[in-house]
Amino acid sequence: MTKFQDFQETIGGLKRTGYKVLPVKDELRKNLISKLSKREEIFTGIIGYEKTVIPQVVNAILAKHDIIFLGLRGQAKTMMARMLIELLDEFTPIIKGSEINDNPFNPISKFAVDAVNDYGDNTEIEWIPRERRFGEKLATPDVTIADLIGDIDPIKAATQRLHYSHQGAIHFGIVPRTNRGIFAINELPDLQPRIQVGLLNIMQERDIQIRGFNIRFPLDIFIVYTANPEDYTNRGNIITPLKDRIDSQIITHYPKNIEDGIKITESQSWLKRSQDSEVIVPYYMKEIIESTAQEARKSEFVEQKSGVSARMTISAIENLVSNAERRSILNNETTIFPRITDLHSVLPGMTGKIELVFEGEQEGAIKVSKALIGKAVREVFKKYFPDPLGKKRRQNDHKDQRIVDPYSEIISWFEKGNYIELNDNMKFNEYFDTLKKVEGLEKTVKKYIKTVENDQELASLMEFMLEGLYNNSKIARDEMEDGVSYKDMVGAMLFNRSTREGASSTYDFEGDWN
Repeated sequence: MTKFQDFQETIGGLKRTGYKVLPVKDELRKNLISKLSKREEIFTGIIGYEKTVIPQVVNAILAKHDIIFLGLRGQAKTMMARMLIELLDEFTPIIKGSEINDNPFNPISKFAVDAVNDYGDNTEIEWIPRERRFGEKLATPDVTIADLIGDIDPIKAATQRLHYSHQGAIHFGIVPRTNRGIFAINELPDLQPRIQVGLLNIMQERDIQIRGFNIRFPLDIFIVYTANPEDYTNRGNIITPLKDRIDSQIITHYPKNIEDGIKITESQSWLKRSQDSEVIVPYYMKEIIESTAQEARKSEFVEQKSGVSARMTISAIENLVSNAERRSILNNETTIFPRITDLHSVLPGMTGKIELVFEGEQEGAIKVSKALIGKAVREVFKKYFPDPLGKKRRQNDHKDQRIVDPYSEIISWFEKGNYIELNDNMKFNEYFDTLKKVEGLEKTVKKYIKTVENDQELASLMEFMLEGLYNNSKIARDEMEDGVSYKDMVGAMLFNRSTREGASSTYDFEGDWN
């Protein structure tokens, strides 16, 4: 609430308070300067842009520029455009009943001008919230000039006996209705070139033309566009004259590190399910999900021009938690704790969100997705445990200079013909007891992970170690309908018993495994 709003309902009352109406770009600039001077957060919840995108947006607003956010899908372009309304005043006065938010001190529509001429300082005003000063339009090929700017309303003209050139016959589009506010067009290249031409005068001259009738409206508007750079060639283009009139072009990007990616995914995901259950997602699982996206963003089987949206990791981790939640419900358990066996559940959140090149299409979306998860597991595994493919350390005993494999006891147990089967519906005690059968597994995990909070975390890390060894071709894994089976690599190869879906995909793609 503003100090002016409490009691002022007419233009005359507003005048007596000394209230000044600022152009919208000056208003944005004023409120931005206030936030900067108080060191307040400008774009709450936007992560990873603190030193790149946000300073550029701040500079553009200080310069009173119209802007375009240019970047691949899932880079928070639309979110940032919508958050700009926080830089508007909480409430602002308009002529009551005005369709285009007429300034009480400088009305431009016929309705408002007539009202002021008839009632003078007694003209009623109303205070609208900042949310009503934001207009947004998704650019699609069927968008018309009438949608954006307006059209002659023949019914209005006939009933009021008005000429078509009369302002009273106009039905205003979304742009004039956002007067004194922020107007955003998403996916600008999808707008037909002839429609983009209609925006030229708005950008430069701030006037509009409807069906050949020059209607000069000094619109007060801040325009924000979003676009995917690859849309210029895939679906359309931004016409050069319009591009030239956009003052600042701001390039967005994906998270530059896994930590930022995890924070973004956590902030946008629905992970807290019910008050009766506790959701615990191990940090390494979050790293695997985020690393999968990073692997996809550099994979030769994924169309890099389309990008890999942050929505993929959000959907993936929500599916992961849902699979663990389903298990907890079936087993009447109160803790929702995702396991490695739950990773298969993230595939529905991935396959529809990665666009494949021809070679990827040949492999298939599921196979490519499994390979990406396998690569992610392999990379994250090396952060917690020794690289199974790296140099082995020497025995400390000076009498024994043999090279020691830290996983030799585990691998030897499988080489004896032993195997274990895990499924994602197992009760925790059964799951933990099955993992304990692998000689050396628990001991090796505790050797490298010094602090383990509870048995659930320990069991999870034990399975993580097996999956890491599998993705480094140290043991084999069969995929079954309801779970997986870990076994000896050599035996599985000799008897052709291992499907090796994940690892074979990983190595086949790189040319290291045949």
